[in-house]
Amino acid sequence: QGGAEIIPLEPDQGNSCEGNDHTPHPFTSSVLRFFNVFSMAPLSAAVLAISSVLVAPSAAADPAQPPCKRFDEIYATGKELCENMWSDSFVYEEDESKAFTMWFWDKTNPNDATSRDLGLLTKDLDVCLLDYFHKDAPGPEPDNFTECQPWKSNSCCAYQTVSSAQKMKEAYGVQYHWDRCGPLSPECERFFVEESCFYECDPNAGLFRKWNTTVYDPRCDNNAAGYNETYAKAKPCNHNAWQMYKMPIKASYCDSWLRICAKDRFCASDTGDYFTCAAEYKAVDLEAAELAELAKKEKELNATMVLTDRLEAEVVDLMKSSGIDPVIVILIVVLAIVAGIAVCGGLWLIRREKSGKPVFAKQVDEHVKTDEFVKADLQI
Repeated sequence: QGGAEIIPLEPDQGNSCEGNDHTPHPFTSSVLRFFNVFSMAPLSAAVLAISSVLVAPSAAADPAQPPCKRFDEIYATGKELCENMWSDSFVYEEDESKAFTMWFWDKTNPNDATSRDLGLLTKDLDVCLLDYFHKDAPGPEPDNFTECQPWKSNSCCAYQTVSSAQKMKEAYGVQYHWDRCGPLSPECERFFVEESCFYECDPNAGLFRKWNTTVYDPRCDNNAAGYNETYAKAKPCNHNAWQMYKMPIKASYCDSWLRICAKDRFCASDTGDYFTCAAEYKAVDLEAAELAELAKKEKELNATMVLTDRLEAEVVDLMKSSGIDPVIVILIVVLAIVAGIAVCGGLWLIRREKSGKPVFAKQVDEHVKTDEFVKADLQI
């Protein structure tokens, strides 16, 4: 193992110091007899046996990824794409006079007029109602605001948030990368960029915030400064300030999205729900990181085994030498054993901690309970 040859220690016959007629001390003789027995199971073999138990999970297969399928295998229609992918953030609307668009080339934002026609606005919207990377109020952006250029004159997103397609793809973490099933065609990827621009930049998107300002309670939002865990669990409630709900999108836009992306591949979990996929990818990435850490520890252990093999060879040489007290050799071996056990024990403790089953948790709880009983007795 570890590429090193395991050198067995042959049991010594008679006096360990060949050619030396000095009679060993009785204690030394006892230690030597113990060592002779132990030497039949080489040190590296002992470390190997322990390590095979502690780091076995690193040999497991990579965690299973969420399934990937073609868009036209996940979504039968543009309606399913817009509504399923975004977990009811959008609604497929065939009456396009009552629907919004995720992209436009007009000088003014046509979604403003749609909001007024639907009775959602009586004046210009002067606040950004969604709250994640969004600005507090819409306003103009600099000339280098090119990726989401339709909103340059009045935007709820800052240039730094949407400076490039890559920046938007990476904004919410690797679990939200839209190309986890492989690179998308440029034409297909463009729809994801447009949706991202629309969500980050269009002030009208905030009119469809799921928990709007009339119902939102910061005590129910675990990302808010006023979050109250006790209250949220008792209610129960789970609010946020970033999620959208049932914003009508033009049917023609949804249909075009599916038509352009039909042969590209996307996560198929939960009928292609982006948020479900992100949660699954996050779990997979965490497991992969843990396995990588175990593999790293296994590599370190293998390096330790190589050193142990080298030590065994040196021990053999020392045992054949007549100038070294055998007790010293035994002490060297014992220290090596202790070091090997310490390394393996550390790996085991790390594994227990990462699996959510810490070794000392129960002992600490019992100690706390014991202290409580003692205090109760004293009060009595």
